[in-house]
Amino acid sequence: HLIMHRLPEDQEEEGVLLALLEGFENHRLPRTLHLRDKVDAGETLSEDELAFLEDLLKDTEKIIPMIDRHPQYQDTMTHLVHLYHHISAKALENEKAATGL
Repeated sequence: HLIMHRLPEDQEEEGVLLALLEGFENHRLPRTLHLRDKVDAGETLSEDELAFLEDLLKDTEKIIPMIDRHPQYQDTMTHLVHLYHHISAKALENEKAATGL
């Protein structure tokens, strides 16, 4: 007879949060940094790239309540939000320049 051992809820949530952050670091961060470099070079973003950023923001907003309960990850989240805002602002600036607005 096997007895299942459950982690305390806060440890379980922290494990989920770590998995999400690791997934971001391994899969989304490289593309996000590429977009930062692209807009910093004065280029505009494609519709697919803009959709990627929108999805990134939505996913980030979903985990903010978990981050609030695990303040040790707030610096990481703050960095991600600043990166998103930098890319968004620069992309808008580049789009305006490209269209002559």
